[in-house]
Amino acid sequence: MPLILNIETSTSVCSVALSEGEEVIFERTSFEGPSHAALLGVYVEEALRVARSEGRELDAVAVSGGPGSYTGLRIGVSMAKGLCFGYGIPLINVRTLAILASTAIRMSEGAADRLYCAMLDARRMEVYAAIYDARLNLVRDISADIVRPETYASFLEKGKVCFFGDRAAKCEGLIASPNAMFIDGIHPLAKEMAPLAKKAFEEKRFEDVAYFEPFYLKEFQATVAKNKVLDKALGKNDTKNR
Repeated sequence: MPLILNIETSTSVCSVALSEGEEVIFERTSFEGPSHAALLGVYVEEALRVARSEGRELDAVAVSGGPGSYTGLRIGVSMAKGLCFGYGIPLINVRTLAILASTAIRMSEGAADRLYCAMLDARRMEVYAAIYDARLNLVRDISADIVRPETYASFLEKGKVCFFGDRAAKCEGLIASPNAMFIDGIHPLAKEMAPLAKKAFEEKRFEDVAYFEPFYLKEFQATVAKNKVLDKALGKNDTKNR
């Protein structure tokens, strides 16, 4: 069975897991907020130590490739690419929403009488969302959705839809359909990547380590302080008393 290091940093949760096939043999997770820069290297070193203690070498690194937090994805993908370059092993990309959907399907015991809508926060009233069937086939691809009562009406009119993810609560107060179901407490975690990473490894679905970039969905926008925007509008500059 392939030994795969799984890295997940797409949200404020930081997690790393070492998996042999679908079995997770090491896992570390922090829910303490965005602390990827401080914790990811520590978790990865602990996982590598476990592999070395068993006389094993990594066969691949799997990373959550987005969508999600710009900074989190950059940190996770940079670490994954560095490991792949250093060890000369393949890189596997696992989409963040597929991790969420796989978890929800497992928790629902593979119930086929519903669709599964995975969601991540995209600020304000937007979510990154994709809809899957019980076999993890995409029914509707990833997009940035503005949450309104009618956003998922075309799917809810046909049957049950299960909503989950860190911002599914945005929908709960807006969707009044009896076909809407909600599951709380589902996060994208490295340990949930194991079966997806194993399948990708067996199918040889590898990324080009040199050119792979995370799937941000929306371009990164830096925050500018309000006083600087006002100064610019008034024609002021930052240097006083020249």
